[in-house]
Amino acid sequence: MFVLILLSAPALCIASVHDGDTIRTCEGERIRIANIDAPEMRGSPKCRDRRRHGWCDYTLAVRSRDALAAFLAAGRATLHRQGEDRYGRTLATLSVNGRDAGRYLVDRRLARVWK
Repeated sequence: MFVLILLSAPALCIASVHDGDTIRTCEGERIRIANIDAPEMRGSPKCRDRRRHGWCDYTLAVRSRDALAAFLAAGRATLHRQGEDRYGRTLATLSVNGRDAGRYLVDRRLARVWK
């Protein structure tokens, strides 16, 4: 007799959504969604220092953050880690019910593909 036991990954616990491309898990891990760029929130150093290039549309930033939060709340979120960025955040793709969060935001013009 053959018995197959499937172990599912634990649900991703999200403590907060910082902006349209960054979240924090309940364990304190900072996750940066790979391959997208969302507008910076008000107060971002990228918008204060004109030598740094940030996407500084604050109204769109709030819409992007809120859309990501709603998307992640719509089901079980899964994470696929890809490494770290230069700020020490985990680079990863996030999905809910098989739908990619980054693609969702890009399709709605709330983020753009990272170049």
